[in-house]
Amino acid sequence: MADRQVSWPAAAPPPPGYVPPRDLPPPPIFTGLPPRPVYREPHPVAAGPVVSGLAATTLWFVLFGSLGSGLGSYAWWTIGAALAAWGVSVVLTLLGDRGVAVGVAVASGVALSLAMFFVTLDWITTLDWPLW
Repeated sequence: MADRQVSWPAAAPPPPGYVPPRDLPPPPIFTGLPPRPVYREPHPVAAGPVVSGLAATTLWFVLFGSLGSGLGSYAWWTIGAALAAWGVSVVLTLLGDRGVAVGVAVASGVALSLAMFFVTLDWITTLDWPLW
């Protein structure tokens, strides 16, 4: 092949009215690699079911807490209600809506923590364990 001594022809100007596209993404740097994987939760949790689980469990604990006449009976009713709520939360996690299960678990944890706070506060002030 002979060496070419003439220059290449200049590029033709774009036709009138041509606007280059602007919404195209920039070209990837590593074009030979496969695209990055996208991981998605198979059972996503939405805010509505979490709030409904919180509300139902709060009502559950208000009803069971109102059965107690003193601090000791209130604490025992709350412990029983928390164990039942955690069982329901496990069943909902495995078979039902995970959002409701999260709401139930969070509300039962908060309610049990509140009851144990009052038990501990009474124990500190009176030096008598109220759950016996």
